Amino acid sequence: MTRFTLRRKATVAGVLLAATTLAITACSGSADLPGSDPSASSSTKDAVFADAPVAGKDLIIPGSTMEKIKKRGKLIVAEALDAPLLSQQDPTNPDQVNGFDADLAKLLAIYILGKPEVEIVPPASETREAMLQNGTVDVVFNTYTITEERATQIDFAGPYFESGLAVAVKSDNKDIKSEKDLDGKKVIVGANTPAVTEVPKIAPKATVTAFGTDPAAVQALIQGRGDAYVQDYTLLASDAASEKQIKVVGQPFTKEPYGIGLQHGDSDFKKFINEWLKKIQDGGQWGQAWKTTLGTVTDSDIPTAPEIGSVPGS
Repeated sequence: MTRFTLRRKATVAGVLLAATTLAITACSGSADLPGSDPSASSSTKDAVFADAPVAGKDLIIPGSTMEKIKKRGKLIVAEALDAPLLSQQDPTNPDQVNGFDADLAKLLAIYILGKPEVEIVPPASETREAMLQNGTVDVVFNTYTITEERATQIDFAGPYFESGLAVAVKSDNKDIKSEKDLDGKKVIVGANTPAVTEVPKIAPKATVTAFGTDPAAVQALIQGRGDAYVQDYTLLASDAASEKQIKVVGQPFTKEPYGIGLQHGDSDFKKFINEWLKKIQDGGQWGQAWKTTLGTVTDSDIPTAPEIGSVPGS
């Protein structure tokens, strides 16, 4: 049996308030880990967690955060419950939280504890630093872009994923395979997003039309008012997960590196997590986690994981 806990948090004027605590217990076999996609085949789910590395006793340093988590018996993670393909709670089965971030959090729990024992505390964007600083959570997996400013308040392991602007097209479109095919096309962008200035740089002959909201842009693409829609990769992946008439093509062509948020100054824990990231990249678990989540709505191959420590603030 695996205990899987969701601790709900509400934000009022930037202050964290505990709302309720929901403890959920689920039976777990090797093919049915908590948070795995119930519609996926057993072999697909196995592939994400197959041979997942477990840290040796020598890596659990006495007095460290790793030892504290080990003694506690669960990893406490700031993670969304409403982010399709990243970390989304199954409304029909609340003990299932599916997505790329959710799978990585479980893999980290396995590395520390030998089992995917995770407690989720849903964050707000403006409260993530505080949750780390006051010890509410051990780590943050929440499309947390690494910046030098944030790195003065908290530490980042990683980056573990690189988002950025990407391209979506209608599902039957065979002509546009990446941003390299946008020149001369009608391209939809979100108003006041980086795409407004980036698309003319990569496709100077494209006709660019801006829409005020993401739903309006998606609808315009479906209706054929544009050949492609350029927006943040994870947002497009979420759109494609809920709207089967569109798909994501290629990989992000700008860089927005996501890091794992940690308490500031915890160098031992940062080193420990960076070493774990390298192990799941080399072992294939990182790629399988991407393939079974974000990769389900794109024609692209598994991307190359970003180099750990490669961006300012990491």
